[in-house]
Amino acid sequence: MEQQIEHKLALLAYHCLYCLAPPYLAKELQPVSTLDTRRRLRSATTNALVIPPIHLSTVGDRAFPVAAAQVWNSLTVSVTSAATLNTSKQWLKTKLFIRCYDLPSSSYACKHSV
Repeated sequence: MEQQIEHKLALLAYHCLYCLAPPYLAKELQPVSTLDTRRRLRSATTNALVIPPIHLSTVGDRAFPVAAAQVWNSLTVSVTSAATLNTSKQWLKTKLFIRCYDLPSSSYACKHSV
């Protein structure tokens, strides 16, 4: 169940970053590279998202901008920098499957990369 929520949030984040989502959702997420104060940081060269400050301890971390940014930033570069939506979905499902069943990622990738 947790992986399903992460999958949906990651896909929504992908859609927002690549202008495939409605504007009201896309404006909620902000890449680190767009901030002048963080432009020189190493994270500015990645697809990392800014995690907005949490104002309410009960609901704040479940708000879309916070939850989507946290899930997106926890993903590997191969998922977040995929060239197409289908490639991103494929990598995302693989990473969440590995995380769900606590499989070593290297053994799964070696057996199924053919």
